[in-house]
Amino acid sequence: MNTATIEPADLLQTAQPVHTRQLLRLAVGQEAMLVPIDAVREILEFNRLTPLPQTPDFIAGVMNLRGAVVPVIDIGARMGLGRIQMTRRTAIVVVDVRGDDQYDGLTTGVLVDAVYEVLELDVRAIEGVPALGLPIPAQFIAGMVNLNGRYAALLSLDQVLSPHALTELIGSAP
Repeated sequence: MNTATIEPADLLQTAQPVHTRQLLRLAVGQEAMLVPIDAVREILEFNRLTPLPQTPDFIAGVMNLRGAVVPVIDIGARMGLGRIQMTRRTAIVVVDVRGDDQYDGLTTGVLVDAVYEVLELDVRAIEGVPALGLPIPAQFIAGMVNLNGRYAALLSLDQVLSPHALTELIGSAP
C-alpha cells in the first residue's frame, strides 16, 4: 500500500492567504470610526493637556508621553464635526503617521469621544467611499465598513494627520 505523506511545508503552500485586518472602533460625536490597529501605539485616558496659544481649534494641546512632547489633535474639530466634548469616556489614541519626502513621520495623540474594541475584519468587507452624503471630507476616509447595519468610516490617518497639511494649517492660523 503506497500512501503519500503530506509535509507541513506543503500545507503552507496550499493554504489560502489570510486577508484580515485589525481595526480599532471608536466614536467621534455620533460617528462610528475605525483606525488600523497597526498605527496605534497606545490608548490613554484623557488627562490635562497644555494648551498652545495661536493654534487652530483642532489642536487640543500637547502632552508629555514618557519625556516626549506629543501634540494632541481634536479629531472632531479636524474633520469639521465639532470639538470633542469631555466625558468620562473621552480618550487619547496615540498613533504613528507616516511622513513623506519633505516631512518625517509624526507621533500624535488623537482626542476621541470613546474607544470601544478591536475588530478583526475580512478586508473584502471594506467598501468604497461614496461620493455624496458623508459628514467627513472624503479624502479623510480609506473605506466604509458595515457593522451590524450601521456604517463606520475607516480613517486614512495619513490624510487626516498629514504632517505636511497640519504644518500648513498651523502656519496659517491667526
